[in-house]
Amino acid sequence: MSKLGRWAVTSVATAVAASVVLLLIVSYTESRNKQAAESQAPGTLEEGLAELRGNSEASNGNSSAEFPASANKPASTEPQVQPSVRRDIPSLHELFEEDFPIGAAIEPNQTNGPSSELLKKHVNWLVAENVMKPDAIQPSEGQFIWTNADRIVEFAKENNMQVRFHTLVWHTQVGAWFFQDAEGKPMVDETDPKRREANKKLLLERLYTHVRTIVGRYKDEITSWDVVNEVIEPGDPDGMRASEWYKIAGTDYIATAFRAAREAGGPEAKLYINDYGTDNPVKRDRLFQLVKDLLEQGVPIDGVGHQTHIDIYGPSVDSIITSMRKFAELGLDNLVTELDMSIYAWNDRSDYGQELSQEILNLQAERYGELFKAFRQNKDILSGVVFWGIVDDHTWLHGFPVARTNAPLLFDQQHQPKPAFWAVVEAAKIEL
Repeated sequence: MSKLGRWAVTSVATAVAASVVLLLIVSYTESRNKQAAESQAPGTLEEGLAELRGNSEASNGNSSAEFPASANKPASTEPQVQPSVRRDIPSLHELFEEDFPIGAAIEPNQTNGPSSELLKKHVNWLVAENVMKPDAIQPSEGQFIWTNADRIVEFAKENNMQVRFHTLVWHTQVGAWFFQDAEGKPMVDETDPKRREANKKLLLERLYTHVRTIVGRYKDEITSWDVVNEVIEPGDPDGMRASEWYKIAGTDYIATAFRAAREAGGPEAKLYINDYGTDNPVKRDRLFQLVKDLLEQGVPIDGVGHQTHIDIYGPSVDSIITSMRKFAELGLDNLVTELDMSIYAWNDRSDYGQELSQEILNLQAERYGELFKAFRQNKDILSGVVFWGIVDDHTWLHGFPVARTNAPLLFDQQHQPKPAFWAVVEAAKIEL
């Protein structure tokens, strides 16, 4: 063979060898990258589960009562699908655009992650589940904490949503300092008439400052306010809840709160008295009388908030609407402020577990459809509907009245629409 031939053969052999080495390097690199990615997967899964559970410090609420017990179990090693929002289904707030806004109660941690995407698609009204309650904003006298409330307000603004405020006054989730006298003693224990009167004055001054400070801060962002919450209790004397507020100040605390809210919020603020069980004739009539008396005293009440925590068996839709019509007779607006529908009857303490029967889901769907049809038929006296949550993986009913799995909302724990969602969609399309 000539020198030129030997050179050509050598060159080809060298090139082939180099190609083989290159292929081996690429194969090894890809194998190592795959192993690294697989080793990181469990960490990613843990981060996703942590996001779904929520940050209990950020929520300022009782997270143990709002999340299923299964949320605290170790993460499964099996592959899990992260909740995702379906884009191919109708938007609830767009469906009811001609009727009333659709809202949901949230915690600050839900402004990120899967829940936030569901909120952006389906609601145009937000309310804080816990972080705007008295103890969350003013845990001690003069110490106002705005961080979590501001977070919800900013999220709403960024996504063209409105915000409701819940709540300025409540008998629970309120700092004990409100009800302590100048010496730090419980006001309710005082027996001296002059000191009792001084305590009442101090309590109402503290309330006035609390309300004016909060409403003054948010008056440009929030126009709908739950001023007082759950003041009626038919089993207590006079049918008024025997809270420290009432024991110390009578109904004057209610009047003071509404007047302070009007002064700080101006005529554009819509001020509501909010309660549960308003479909019950006894409770409804006591609330009606209270509101009527306060209106006659010039107290600026604009409407009644009907919480509407109901179940798949009751109360009747007619009783819910009848209550709204009664308050409308006083010229008041009505809101559904905390809607959810338990899959258990009120006195039922059983637990269906994670697997719900189609019969239960269909019954819930039928009830939701009937309810929203009635809401639309009465939209002249109803100006908004707010769900107490958005998805079944986050609901207070997982812990009330007992710890168990509940499914009271329109989206399941994987953020997928339930039969109840489609029943509400159909109710939005019915010709009235």
